[in-house]
Amino acid sequence: MSSRADETLARAAVAALTGQLALAPKPGLPDPRDLGARVTGEDHCSLRWSAKALEPGLAAMAAAARRTGAATPELRAELGAIGRCTEHSVALAGGGHRGALWVLGLLVAAAALEPRTGGRDLTAAAKRIAAHSDRRAPRRPSRGSSVSAKYGAAGARGEARAGFPHVRRALDTLAAARTAGVPEPYARLDALLTVMSTLQDTELLYTAGPHGLRHVQAGARGVVEAGSTSTGPGRAALAAFDEDLHARAWSPRGSSGLLAGALFADALPVRVSSPAPAA
Repeated sequence: MSSRADETLARAAVAALTGQLALAPKPGLPDPRDLGARVTGEDHCSLRWSAKALEPGLAAMAAAARRTGAATPELRAELGAIGRCTEHSVALAGGGHRGALWVLGLLVAAAALEPRTGGRDLTAAAKRIAAHSDRRAPRRPSRGSSVSAKYGAAGARGEARAGFPHVRRALDTLAAARTAGVPEPYARLDALLTVMSTLQDTELLYTAGPHGLRHVQAGARGVVEAGSTSTGPGRAALAAFDEDLHARAWSPRGSSGLLAGALFADALPVRVSSPAPAA
């Protein structure tokens, strides 16, 4: 049974995910501009709605970590089982967010294990959980694991076992942008592009191959090198990159889940609200 603290962590994780969804323009990714489009508007609404379906599963992951009290193989197996049930619930609510669930699930569990940890330290705690194999996982390979094996990419599992280096990169970019006075939406877009510029995105490898991945990484680097997305040259480069990815129908989804993880880590520690007084 989850506690108020577990539910607070789950809400913070969902808020990070919906905060990522609210950013625009995100090159090749769903964003609020889709709401005005006949073809993709319903998809974006579905993503916003299904994000809320993650909350019970994330609260259960936090509760499991708090109950276990350590990054054990048993905890890793329980998180995997909860994650698979949550994927089913999210599918019924409209689907999506599989990559974000992996990232946020491990980070939420890490935050429950170490309540006073936030930012970069949180990824180290998540790394200790991810170091264990999920003994109850289905034996059939997933698309991501097959692509990782084919191309030698780290994939989602490798990212977690390395302590989420791209979450840490996003946190560094957020901190530097804020110090420089960059408005928050642009700081978050800069963080997304920083992740996109180096991430070995298995979804991109599957749809576009190594050439497509390198093309997307180079495009993201081009926007970063043009200056913050808060500047005129940066916005122009971002608009051109976005148009290019939409024309090619390439979507770097792995980057969006990692940005959501960074926004969650950045928000910690979260305050547990007190119960409302009795009437």
